[in-house]
Amino acid sequence: MLQTSTAARDIDGVQTDVLIQAFADRVLVLVTQLGKVGSLIQASMPSTMPLLPPPPPDPSQPNELPLPVSPPSLQLTPLLGSAPSERIHTLHSLYASQIATLVWTLEEASVLEVDRRPVVVGVALAKSTEPSESSELSAHDRTVFRGVMDMVRELLGKQ
Repeated sequence: MLQTSTAARDIDGVQTDVLIQAFADRVLVLVTQLGKVGSLIQASMPSTMPLLPPPPPDPSQPNELPLPVSPPSLQLTPLLGSAPSERIHTLHSLYASQIATLVWTLEEASVLEVDRRPVVVGVALAKSTEPSESSELSAHDRTVFRGVMDMVRELLGKQ
């Protein structure tokens, strides 16, 4: 894996930056639309637990790569900061688990023996202008999530 890799992109009208920094004992991934680290969440999973195979491509969206499924044995540990609401907490957890799964999946594909390092994810997202009374993701949330995952996958693929 590259030691440090960054990308910046406009996603749904908001400047979004992603940084991936590999350390010997863990991987740091920062996702920010606010220019700061945000809430830090560590994702970990024993290296003895297998990763689930990626789902098949969706025939209705042939140009979109499916995201790997996060394993049920994945553990999320809040390190710093807290989300302002339960909905945002759930969204941050979704980002952390999916980013960690991408890191592990792509690391496993590029190395014969993998010591699955914990992944620390920092999430600082701009507030959505769409009403968020329900616990469901808005169209904006979905667009930003997919855009960020594409950025992470692209950065990890530069190895």
